[in-house]
Amino acid sequence: MIGLKIKKKYEHVLFTFFMALGMSCFISFVMMLINFGFSSLLLTKWLTAWPIAFALAFPSAYFLPRGIRKLMKKITFVEGE
Repeated sequence: MIGLKIKKKYEHVLFTFFMALGMSCFISFVMMLINFGFSSLLLTKWLTAWPIAFALAFPSAYFLPRGIRKLMKKITFVEGE
């Protein structure tokens, strides 16, 4: 197998892309399954919902960690009480 070579500076973006892709696929499928059950509509509805879920998941997964890191720096964690 020939490996794809991509510059290191794009590693974070590519990782975020694949995580958002996988998570949006799984979560949207489960939500469609909950809402429609195993029916003839399931695949059609899921294939419509998944791109929308991914379009929301990717920017969220890319930009939210920055804000969350800033918030976490403001919290002091202590051991015990």
